[in-house]
Amino acid sequence: METGMIRKALLLKEIDVGSYSPLALAYMGDAVYELLIRTKVMNQGNRQVSKMHKKSASLVKAQAQANMIRLLVEELSEEEMAIYKRGRNAKSATIARNASMADYRMATGFEALVGYLYLTGRDDRLLELIHDGLEKMGELS
Repeated sequence: METGMIRKALLLKEIDVGSYSPLALAYMGDAVYELLIRTKVMNQGNRQVSKMHKKSASLVKAQAQANMIRLLVEELSEEEMAIYKRGRNAKSATIARNASMADYRMATGFEALVGYLYLTGRDDRLLELIHDGLEKMGELS
């Protein structure tokens, strides 16, 4: 996950993360969070892919992400809270499926924060928040 190694391997140029929209940050955050969750689920042992998918889906759906950010909000710095709120308040062209609009917006804010931390190379902080959120949800075992 080391973003510095990824940048080097893919010959990525430096970017101004602040110039990206909160929905673009959420786009990246969605992928990063899903990769982390799938990694955690795979590590729980070899089993049918359908069972792994079901477990992963239960943790990446909007309702679960909204629950996680509710549990983490007091741990966020001012900067992180601002990124979260920008994502939460962004006007998305997509609509919530299988989630309330409030949960969907909170999940978008959470994904924007994940994307921001990833793109700024703050892997330690990103992993700390995901760890704490999973722990508070009773998902670290």
